[in-house]
Amino acid sequence: MSMDSVALYNLSPALRLMLMGLVLALGPLAWLWLRQRQHQEVRRLQGLTLLTLFLTFDLILFGAFTRLTDSGLGCPDWPGCYGNASPVGAQAEIRQAEQALPSGPVTQTKAWIEMIHRYLATAVGVLILVLTAATWRARRLAPGSLPISPWWATATLVWVCIQGAFGALTVTMKLFPAIVTLHLLGGILLLVLLAVQAQRYAQALQARAAPRMPAALRHLLWLGLTLLTIQLALGGWVSTNYAVLACSDFPTCQGSWWPEMDLRHGFALWRDLGMAHTGDALPFAALTAIHYVHRLSAYVVFIALGWLAWRLWAARDTRPTARWIVALALWQFLSGLSNVVLDWPLVAAVAHTGGAAGLVIVLTGAIFGTRTAYDTVSASKFNISRLT
Repeated sequence: MSMDSVALYNLSPALRLMLMGLVLALGPLAWLWLRQRQHQEVRRLQGLTLLTLFLTFDLILFGAFTRLTDSGLGCPDWPGCYGNASPVGAQAEIRQAEQALPSGPVTQTKAWIEMIHRYLATAVGVLILVLTAATWRARRLAPGSLPISPWWATATLVWVCIQGAFGALTVTMKLFPAIVTLHLLGGILLLVLLAVQAQRYAQALQARAAPRMPAALRHLLWLGLTLLTIQLALGGWVSTNYAVLACSDFPTCQGSWWPEMDLRHGFALWRDLGMAHTGDALPFAALTAIHYVHRLSAYVVFIALGWLAWRLWAARDTRPTARWIVALALWQFLSGLSNVVLDWPLVAAVAHTGGAAGLVIVLTGAIFGTRTAYDTVSASKFNISRLT
């Protein structure tokens, strides 16, 4: 059975998939309830938020694993696999597709990887639904007791539904690079939404106001997060276009500090995978442009993060954040370098995605875990050794 003969959407297994997600979510929820059933409501909500944040982070890593193993079309329809809730019921179709094209996108292994990714995504959706319901329930039972509006949880629920739509389009549009990149960025936005809520609950449990930070330093945090987001988009564009191996040496590319690049074709956003917007095959110079622009941008991001870490180190309360930024930036450098010189090993590629997601969480926590210090004292006289 060819991929072209498969109906792109088949909702018949949707209910069974939702039940699978519910079953997977029940384990973490039961574990959390047993650990925190005697705690106050805010602590339980914090625990649920942290659990959801952790599993969303894991989902992003598994999504990277799915993409890097070419398993994104392991089941060429959505939401199931050849109209079934698992590859078990689609063995005949998968075997037929695998025999027709042994090195193609549909194999037994790839089908399982793709469906496990969908199961995990459904389970995260269930956790976010529970978090939203629990937050509104706490708001109704004890008005004014929550440190953050339940609309944050609601926005997270809405966004995870949008993410599901992007996941469907990723399959039905045959790994269209712009859609796959947006799907990655959507997962990062989920992390941000959950990290903000986790930070606010942590502050409430510490029973202290958020530490104050000079406005200039907070602006630098926002700049760092903005540059990191741009770099994430460029990294996603490298990955979805399979441009990692366009440069196999470092710090030069193809033995040159400025290799031949085709920026026009490389950054034409609305085109099929491997194709230029004209319908021709994507030239190698376009892949080189995609890779090298990402590398050049990385230099800018590393400089910005280094400057940010140095500024944060000057304040005692923000030194842990500075350490995390330095550690994760080094992690990114080493994993990114490994992708180039070691011929794109799977572990290094997944680790590179994880480091970027970790940096997003750290910077988000630093931004929403502090507040601007407005005073009339110049920056040189600001006592950054004690942020109150």
